[in-house]
Amino acid sequence: MIKGIAQFIAALNGNLKRGQIASGFAWGVLFGLVPAGNFFWIALFVLSFFFRHHHGSKLLVMAIFKALFFAIAPLTDALGWEILHLESLEEFFTTLYNLPFVPFTGFNNTVVAGGLAAGIVLWIPVYFAVRALVPFYRKSLGPKVRNSKLVQNITKAPLISSILSTAHSIQEKAAHFS
Repeated sequence: MIKGIAQFIAALNGNLKRGQIASGFAWGVLFGLVPAGNFFWIALFVLSFFFRHHHGSKLLVMAIFKALFFAIAPLTDALGWEILHLESLEEFFTTLYNLPFVPFTGFNNTVVAGGLAAGIVLWIPVYFAVRALVPFYRKSLGPKVRNSKLVQNITKAPLISSILSTAHSIQEKAAHFS
């Protein structure tokens, strides 16, 4: 986890393309909303490795959403219930349920259906919001945060200093290879 946070810090402050960071955030939101261990979650997680994005930001955002999952789950449950009880989709869901293997995906679980729908709907807005915020962070917010007294005091803590030293070494390696 420390390496993921360090990679994220290095990516934000480095020359990684903002689209890759934004894509990692969007994937993280999707994975954070779908319950882990579910077939859809596993299939999407494997599928995500075929796309170019920042894995550190994906894992960090996913961890944040998973930590908040019990607060988010009632919302995704309600959304999933609404989706699964749409009369216009009743025949489609019945057909899916009667297919071999498909019921094992958990598509008929309200939390899975709601999380998947919310993650898919939020993917594009999250992508464009983060893509727009990365340059703002790099130009305006980043230097102010790094030079604040609070951050200066926090960076003296052993765990934080190890994260920052790892991030610095990652940035140096990335600069060496580019």
